[in-house]
Amino acid sequence: MQQVYEVSQVNEYLKLRFEDDEFLSAIFIRGEISNYKLYPSGHHYFSLKDANGAMRCVMFKGSAFRLRFKPKDGMKVIAFGRVAVYPRDGVYQLYCETMTPDGVGDLHAAFEQLKEKLQAQGLFSLDRKKPLPQYPHRIAIVTSSAGAALRDMLRILRKRYPLTEVKLLAVRVQGEEAPAEIAAAIRYANRFRVADLIITGRGGGSIEDLWAFNDERVAYAIADSDIPVISAVGHEPDVTISDFVADLRAATPSNAAELAVPDQAELRKALQASSMLLLTLMQKRLKQERQRVDALAAARSLRSPHNYINDRRLLLDHTQARLCNASVLLVKQKRERFQTYQQLYALSAQLLNRKREQFVRLTAKLDAMSPLKVLSRGYGMATDGQGKLIKSVDAVSVGERITVHFADGAAITEVQEVQK
Repeated sequence: MQQVYEVSQVNEYLKLRFEDDEFLSAIFIRGEISNYKLYPSGHHYFSLKDANGAMRCVMFKGSAFRLRFKPKDGMKVIAFGRVAVYPRDGVYQLYCETMTPDGVGDLHAAFEQLKEKLQAQGLFSLDRKKPLPQYPHRIAIVTSSAGAALRDMLRILRKRYPLTEVKLLAVRVQGEEAPAEIAAAIRYANRFRVADLIITGRGGGSIEDLWAFNDERVAYAIADSDIPVISAVGHEPDVTISDFVADLRAATPSNAAELAVPDQAELRKALQASSMLLLTLMQKRLKQERQRVDALAAARSLRSPHNYINDRRLLLDHTQARLCNASVLLVKQKRERFQTYQQLYALSAQLLNRKREQFVRLTAKLDAMSPLKVLSRGYGMATDGQGKLIKSVDAVSVGERITVHFADGAAITEVQEVQK
C-alpha cells in the first residue's frame, strides 16, 4: 500500500532538504526589487525579479538595521542570504542578510539618498547660510582630541589670530557612536553658547572613515545650529553631507582654520595703512586750521581793535540816520493818509445830505399819490374776490361778493343790482 503524507510533512521535508544544501545556505542573488513593504515590526518584505522569474524575500529587523540605504521598488540590488522553505505556506524564499545596490556601493547609494532627501527639505539652500563672524572671540572645534587635524588647526589659529579663544569639544569621528557624539557636541555648543563659531571635521580617510559626517543626525544638528558652522572633513576631493549643510565648506581642517580667523600679519598691514592715512589727514587738517588762524591774526580787527570800534560807530551813525529818515517819511505818509480820510469824510457827508433831501422829496411825492389819502377824504375802493381793483360796473355781476375798502377798514358786500 502506498504511503500518504500530510502537507506539513512534505513542507518540513523540503525545508530540511533546502537547509542541507550548501549552495542555498549562502548565496548571492542579483535582481530588481518589487512589491517592497516595510512592516511596523521592522521586517522588510519584497520580491526579487529578473526578465524570466521572481523570488519572494524577507529581511528581518536585525539585518535591516545594518542597511546604509533605503531599498525601494525598481532598484537593482545584490542580496545575500539563504534560500529556505516557509513550512506554513509551502513556499521558498530568500532570507536576506545583507543587500547592496548593483553597480554602486551601498555607502554611495546611502549618500545619494540622504543628499536627495535633505536637498528636498531645503537644508542646502543658500538662503539658510549664516555669515561667519569677522573677528571671532571664541571658536569651538568639534573633532577628535587625538587627531592630527586638531593640531594643525590649533597651530594655524595661534599663528593667524592669537586673540581668539579655542574650546575643544572632543568626540569620536569614526565608528557607530561617532554621529551621535558629533551631533550632541554641536547642540551643546548652541545650548550653552560656548562659542560664536563652530568648526567640525576630521582628517582624511576612506569613505567608511568619513561616514560619520554623512549621517543625517549630524546634518540636522548643523542645520539647527544658531552658531555658524564650518565643515572641514578629509581632503579637498572628499565631499560629505555636512559640507552641503554647513554655512561654509573648507577643503581641509587647516583651510577651515584659515577661513575662520583673519591673518594678524594682514591686520597689522591694514592698521599701519590706516594709521598712515589718519596721520596724513590730521596733518592736512592742522595745516588748514593753521592757515585759518594766520588769516584771522592778519585781520584788521585784531591788529587794531580801535579801528574795528570806529567802523562800528560809523555803521551805527549810518543806521541811526536811516531810522530817522524812515520815521520822518512814515509820519509824512500817515499825515497824508489822514488828510485823505478827512476829504473822503467830507465827500461822504455831502453825499449823505443830498440823499437825505432826495428821500424827503420822494416821500412827500409818494404820500401825495397814496390811495390812503384819497380814502381819508371819504372815498372807498372796491376789489373782487381775487383782490383785483374794480374799475367799472362791467367788472361785477349781481350776487357777487366784493370788498369795499375805507380809510379805517373794509366791508364785504353782495351786489344786488348793477346800474350804468
